[in-house]
Amino acid sequence: MAPFSYSNAVIFGAGQVGMTLMEQLAVEGVQVTLVNRSGKVKEALPAGVTVVAGDLTDPATVARLARSADVVFETAQPEYTEWPERWPPLVRSIIDGMAQTNARLVFVDNLYMYGPTHGRPIREDMPYAADGPKGKTRAAIATMLLDAHAAGKVKVVIGRASDFFGPRATDTAIFGDRFFEAVFAGKPVDTFGDVNLPHTYTYVPDFARALITLSRHEEAYGRAWHVPNTTVSTAEMMRLFGEAAGTPVKSRKVNRLMLSMVGLFVPIVREMKEMLYEFEEAYVVDDSDFRASFGAELTPLPEAAAATVAWFRQHLATPMKQAA
Repeated sequence: MAPFSYSNAVIFGAGQVGMTLMEQLAVEGVQVTLVNRSGKVKEALPAGVTVVAGDLTDPATVARLARSADVVFETAQPEYTEWPERWPPLVRSIIDGMAQTNARLVFVDNLYMYGPTHGRPIREDMPYAADGPKGKTRAAIATMLLDAHAAGKVKVVIGRASDFFGPRATDTAIFGDRFFEAVFAGKPVDTFGDVNLPHTYTYVPDFARALITLSRHEEAYGRAWHVPNTTVSTAEMMRLFGEAAGTPVKSRKVNRLMLSMVGLFVPIVREMKEMLYEFEEAYVVDDSDFRASFGAELTPLPEAAAATVAWFRQHLATPMKQAA
């Protein structure tokens, strides 16, 4: 089936994925409205892009913001430590609001709902077997969204990515601010589990490109898709980052006790305990359904690593970051 085009998109959330989606859609000439709580972003916006404030926990506000859109990309989420309490009500509000419009919904997702797979490749048809609060929350949200699609309330497609890296990916537990601060300072970076095991990583610009692809294909709606990713080892990722940075990346393994201690001061690290299984067994994502249906356009890893290092070098050198 030929892809359909659209001219107006709304993006709920202005974080790493939302801003990257905005960038790519604007280049294609799509009119984009970014929605966040403040109605402000720190970056200069290209022509054709506006940012507005909106309370997405209010279905009436959701309906008003989505009414003129062809497609809504849902990237907004509560703080990582507040998922179980705050995320299901947020998604329920978005569904109820969008049910009053004709806009389609593209939901940005990850893989937590599957839980440990003991080294087996992760496929979309696997059961939701997570037993931790974040994984159970992801499972409940995905079920809610696909049930709404099946009931005819809103047309939904879900795009799922593995662990992020790339420009703007500042708050990831692996290759975010803390990782690159250590690399640029010549200090050891913290790693989890066995860095030599296969692990699937997702470059944020590739994820955004895949989400846009899903948004444009009628046959994509009504299910979840694993977007195209790259499976290497964490050790190889660190080697590529070191090569791009011009310095070898030294590392130290963080065990569960150390994780608890660091977590006293860094909440996102504390929350990693539930997800440690990702790094203690092979973590391989099967994205063959997407590739067979839509193809795959992936940035070569050395190029992606170089772009990531360049972005973080500038990001961490800004006066705002130094003063924070």
